[in-house]
Order: sequence, then structure tokens, then C-alpha cells
Amino acid sequence: SLIPLFGPELVNLQHIGSTAIVGIHAKPIIDILLDVVDHGQVNRLNPLLISLGYDPRSENGIAGRRYFRKGTDGARSHHVHVFENGHPDVARHVNFSAYLNAHPEQAKRYSDLKQKLAGQVDHDIKAYLNGKSSLIQELDARAGNWRRSTR
Repeated sequence: SLIPLFGPELVNLQHIGSTAIVGIHAKPIIDILLDVVDHGQVNRLNPLLISLGYDPRSENGIAGRRYFRKGTDGARSHHVHVFENGHPDVARHVNFSAYLNAHPEQAKRYSDLKQKLAGQVDHDIKAYLNGKSSLIQELDARAGNWRRSTR
């Protein structure tokens, strides 16, 4: 388990991504978001995470994130996204999943697009991500507005 490994650095752990959204199509990879006190301290855990099968990928394109993959291509099981408490991507990821779970018609739109793209782009991950980008931006905005209105 990741909880004892991160110890007092861990503020919160959330299941995010498509597998956290009820009823949509998703690759069988669990996305976990860890909200920590100081993401700069995470690098010291790399040897322990490696021993558990995680591959440290540094920021992997997102400033302020530490990213880990577990498993190999074709048999990957987990993605772990570590952000410092207060990083805007923490709320964005959590709100996205919560919004789609509360709005099944929007979740279906997202799921349908994912399926369509998967059939069109073969294994071109960049094309797949680019194809989802505008809908994700729209849903992110809706999720943020929804979260603010529910407080």
C-alpha cells in the first residue's frame, strides 16, 4: 500500500481517471492521485517505489507533478500522480471524476468519444489524447463550475 510508504507527507489519496467514473469504458489501469505536503520529498521514495514495481517518470510533462507507472506496456496496472497540496491539478482531477459520476449523460459523451478515438487511432497515444483534449477542457470547465455551485 502507498499510504504507509508516504506516511506523514500524505494529505489525501484519491482514485481518479476513467476507472473512477461509473459506467464508462476505460483501460484497466488505476489512476491514483496523491496529495502530499511537499512533492520535493517524493524523490527520496523512488528506491522504495521501484522495489514495489513502480517506474519513476519525474514530472512527465506536467510541472509540479511526480509520476509513476506500475507494470510494463501492455500490462500496466497503475499510474500514480503525486502533487503538492494546493496544486490546481489536484482539484481538477478530483472534480472531473466527481462531475462525471454526478452527470451520467456527460460521462456517456466522454466514454463514447474515447471508444470512437480508440477505434480510429490504433495505438497512437498522442492522436488519442489530442482527440480528447477539447471535450476534456469543456468538461473540466463544467466540473469546476459545478463544484463551486455545490459548496
